[in-house]
Amino acid sequence: MVQTQIAVEGKKFLVTGGTKGIGRGLVLNAAAAGADVITCYRSEDESVASLVRELKETPGDHHVVRADVGEPEGVRSLMEEVRTRFGRLDVIVNNAGVISHIPYANLALDEWQRILDTNLTAAFLIIQESLPILGPGASIINIGSKSCEVGIPLRAHYTAAKAAMVGLTKSLAKELGPQGIRVNVLAPGVIVTEAMLALPPDQLEAMKVRYTAKTALARLGEADEIAGGMLFLASDLSRYVTGEVLHVDGGIT
Repeated sequence: MVQTQIAVEGKKFLVTGGTKGIGRGLVLNAAAAGADVITCYRSEDESVASLVRELKETPGDHHVVRADVGEPEGVRSLMEEVRTRFGRLDVIVNNAGVISHIPYANLALDEWQRILDTNLTAAFLIIQESLPILGPGASIINIGSKSCEVGIPLRAHYTAAKAAMVGLTKSLAKELGPQGIRVNVLAPGVIVTEAMLALPPDQLEAMKVRYTAKTALARLGEADEIAGGMLFLASDLSRYVTGEVLHVDGGIT
């Protein structure tokens, strides 16, 4: 049978860190495509309330819950919500992340651990806790970064976490493959987000000029374009794709 469209209708999605930036685009696009979605956030703000409003207007069974996945207890409470509300998962998108910019000589151990706990250990725990409710055909999508290939000054901790995510993904793809579970990395390029748009105008313009020049398509990306990669990896169109890193970065160098 020839498949011509991405279909995720009725699939149960967990997208971590889904109230802002790329995560918000992933959540809204999954819901719009017919999936049921649970997402989480760490702190209350207007982005949470506005996402709740948007999801209420989108058909499906959607939930926005408070859980700090940088803490093991936060992961446990999130997974309890998933088991209670959905009972199963078809797609996990490990998107939650934090970043800071610190010279390596000044990088404190607790900051190193904070970045790795949220960007890497959270994915480890969520996948492990989800195994009993993942069935054949399930897709795990770990959000990566181009930075782990090129390295970025002041982000040694973040880059290390994203590089380790690739290793985790490739190992799990082989370990979970016999169960019919696929594991891939989705690696965005430079994407326009609320945080970027909140920069002072001169900094924003400088960033746009710098990264536009480095990108083959000569523009920055949009969250919806990352969502396209997610929907592909979540659907049966990618049913023979696992252990891969899908770059959605406009050809950035």
